[in-house]
Amino acid sequence: MRRAKPSRVRVVRFPFEEMIDILQRLFPEDVPAVTSISRKSKKDPFLVLVGTLLSLRTKDELTEKVMARLLKRAKTPQDIMSMPEKELAALIYPVGFYRNKSRTLKEVSRMVAEKYGGHVPDSIDELLTMKGVGRKTANLVVTEGFGKPGICVDTHVHRISNRLGFISTRNPHETEDALRQILPRKYWIVYNTLLVTFGKRICRPISPFCSTCPLSHMCRKMGVEKHR
Repeated sequence: MRRAKPSRVRVVRFPFEEMIDILQRLFPEDVPAVTSISRKSKKDPFLVLVGTLLSLRTKDELTEKVMARLLKRAKTPQDIMSMPEKELAALIYPVGFYRNKSRTLKEVSRMVAEKYGGHVPDSIDELLTMKGVGRKTANLVVTEGFGKPGICVDTHVHRISNRLGFISTRNPHETEDALRQILPRKYWIVYNTLLVTFGKRICRPISPFCSTCPLSHMCRKMGVEKHR
C-alpha cells in the first residue's frame, strides 16, 4: 500500500510587522488579543474551554448570552457533571447543536475531573484527546486560558492568509503548520483576533472592500474574483 504524498505548502516572505501594526491601529479594541467569549473568564482555562465549545457554529453574540446564563448555574467540571443532561441542554439552548454540545460538555468535564484532577491541561496534544476539541479550540484554550503562544486558525485566518498570498494551503491544519514556520512568535496570540475582525469588516469572503483596505498594497488578492 502506497503512502499518501505529504502536502506541499508554499510560503513566501511577508512584512508581518507592518501588517500587524496597521491592524492594531485600525482595531485598537482587539489589543490585547482577548476574544469576547473569554473576556470574563480568561483566568479560568475551564471556562475558556466551555465557552469555545459553545461557540462552534454559533454567533459570538449568542454565545455570550448563553455563557452568561450557564455561569449562573455552573463554573466547574463538578458543577456540569452533577447537572442532568436535559437541564444542561436547556441552559445552553439555542446554540448550534445544543444537544450534542451538552453531551460533549458532560464528557469533557468528566475527563478534566477524573484524568486531570479538575485542572484543564495546557498542552495542545492533551487537549486534542478530549471529545469535541479540535485544533482551533485547543489553541484558544492554550492562548487565552494559559497565555501561552498558539495560533488559532478559523475560516477567517485560513482565507485571509491565503488571499494575501504569503501561503498557499488547502485547509486550516496546513495553514496552522505554515504560520508556525513563518509568523513571528510574538504575533501568534494577536493574529487570530485581528484577522477575525478584519475578515468581518473589510476582507469579507465575497466581494471584499479592497478599495479601502489598508493592506491592499501588500495583498496579492489570491482567489478574489469580485471586490468593492
